Amino acid sequence: MSVHDDLIAVQRCLDDLNRSVGRLEKQLGRGGLEMRRVRTDAEHLRESVALLRAVAASPAAQQRPELVTISDTPYDPALWTDSDDEGLGARDRRAP
Repeated sequence: MSVHDDLIAVQRCLDDLNRSVGRLEKQLGRGGLEMRRVRTDAEHLRESVALLRAVAASPAAQQRPELVTISDTPYDPALWTDSDDEGLGARDRRAP
């Protein structure tokens, strides 16, 4: 399944959720704190999916990030001459 198909499926589920929340509002009323929270959460989901669709539609989303190869060779010890051994204190002092 492609990302586009998955986003369409999520959109259908959100549409079903909004219809169900609407039916609950008719039965329970809109004024209660719980109902307002459910409605707000459903709206936030809708907004989040819209943002996700916009990102998925951009050309940059189609590209994979470039992989960076990290060498297995040890670092040059000269890089660490001006630093302390972490957790052991300075070279001229005793460790705690």
